[in-house]
Amino acid sequence: MPRFYRRTLCAAVVTLVMSSVPAQATFSVDLKPIGTYHSGIYDEGGAEVVAYDRRSRRAFVVNANDSAVDVLDLRHPQQPERVATLLMSDIRADLGAANSVAVSNGLVAVAVENADKQAPGIVAFYSARTLNLLNTVEVGALPDMVTFTPNGRYALVANEGEPDDDYVVDPVGSVSIIDLRRGVHRPTLRTAGFESFNDQIDELRAQGVRVFGPNASVAQDLEPEFITTDHRSRTAWVVLQENNAVAEIDIRRAKVRAIRSLGTKDHSLPGNGFDASNRDDAINIQSWPVSGMYQPDAIASFSRFGRTYLITANEGDARDYDGFSEELRVGDFADEGTPLDPAIFDADIADDENLGRLNTTNTLGDTNGDGLVDQVFAYGARSFSIWDAHTGEQVFDSGSEFEDLIANLAPETFNSTNDDNDSFDNRSDDKGPEPEGVAVGRYFGRTYAFIGLERVGGIMVYDVTRPHAPEFQVYVNNRDFSQDVCLERDGDDDCITGADNANPAAGDLGPEGLTFVPWWQSPTWRPLLIVGNEVSGSTTVFELSLRFN
Repeated sequence: MPRFYRRTLCAAVVTLVMSSVPAQATFSVDLKPIGTYHSGIYDEGGAEVVAYDRRSRRAFVVNANDSAVDVLDLRHPQQPERVATLLMSDIRADLGAANSVAVSNGLVAVAVENADKQAPGIVAFYSARTLNLLNTVEVGALPDMVTFTPNGRYALVANEGEPDDDYVVDPVGSVSIIDLRRGVHRPTLRTAGFESFNDQIDELRAQGVRVFGPNASVAQDLEPEFITTDHRSRTAWVVLQENNAVAEIDIRRAKVRAIRSLGTKDHSLPGNGFDASNRDDAINIQSWPVSGMYQPDAIASFSRFGRTYLITANEGDARDYDGFSEELRVGDFADEGTPLDPAIFDADIADDENLGRLNTTNTLGDTNGDGLVDQVFAYGARSFSIWDAHTGEQVFDSGSEFEDLIANLAPETFNSTNDDNDSFDNRSDDKGPEPEGVAVGRYFGRTYAFIGLERVGGIMVYDVTRPHAPEFQVYVNNRDFSQDVCLERDGDDDCITGADNANPAAGDLGPEGLTFVPWWQSPTWRPLLIVGNEVSGSTTVFELSLRFN
């Protein structure tokens, strides 16, 4: 049925349904899994980023293990079926893994890294209907994410530009802007780079942008991770995760307008607490004298009364290479020659049951240069945030709600990890539930945010129609903690990674990519959320429905 008629019919149905509901009634949404495709690949990225084509009703799922994109038939989403696989090795022998996939108007774009990660990668364009390769465009080093603008005229690519493991070869980060207005066979490539900010390194650091790689320029140090755009397809916002910043880009001019630090979260304030230790065998959410670096992974956008807002999943990330590592536990500060300042911190704060196990950075902390650490930083904020895209101001942060909700709804799974079901409290010293993916969608006139928790698993759903005051809706975790996560273990009782070893009975492990499908594109005529799970290698389709209160 054409889009116009589907929308018209649904509008009539909505009017009929809402007219029968008492005026004083309120409603929230439910999310339930209705179908899963199992790749069988355990802990090797068998299902990561997901995109959906409304015309063919196919899902395109990045399968990093096979350096491929799996094509799933979702005409019957209760029984997803793989119908084809797009192998990157069929394009060029020197290509590495596929990292991201996006779909617009029947055109599929796949971001593919080079086998030499520091060399340029490509974006490969396919037909969603015929699955024929249409063209390839060379982009920057380590293209980590690709997306289309809403009008479909541009494909944007976040080239992360990570260094090699010795931290000797460090390519620049950039955003490739592929102009498709003349068609996929005659694209134009422009690059929004950061070289013009190289002489502003001191100003950026003073503003809170982390530029800290050994001997790195600003352009080398900034690592684009994820992209979102405004609804007019004019402006893009790019997460610079390790740098704890967001860049704003003029799409048509292919120019970086600004780089904004996201600042830090004060975990000593009421409502901002977290569990800091995996050695206390308990749920212990409390305030701590810690500054959380937001460091989001995924970012999404939505509009409200003509104003654009950004939603970030504040995962956190550290640089840990053979040639350079910033990771350090609070309890190890003294051994490294920079003990905690006793005038600021209590004597027992570095004990394992307090902050001693918390992972932090050795690149920050001694703010006055006296050789003592007077500020402790944590990776990520264990939350999602909403930001005014025009001013950069944070208008909402979920505080400690993720840990609070899991502590109340599923306490036995609190801060579990994603590759072991006997792992209560395992991730408290790291990044807790580790919010990573985010998607936004509308239903019955309201806007909802879906946040995937990479470690404990599951999806948090919030009504963000009022950006300054979101409302929690439901938490759904399609994971069975009573099952073993894999089918075969080695002599050390560790799961064997790779194909044919993911246990489907364990459910979804490690949600990575989230894609919202509006009702008028859905084969069920209800909104869908498609989630790729990198540890279990499963792709699960969830259906959204209303619950009247």
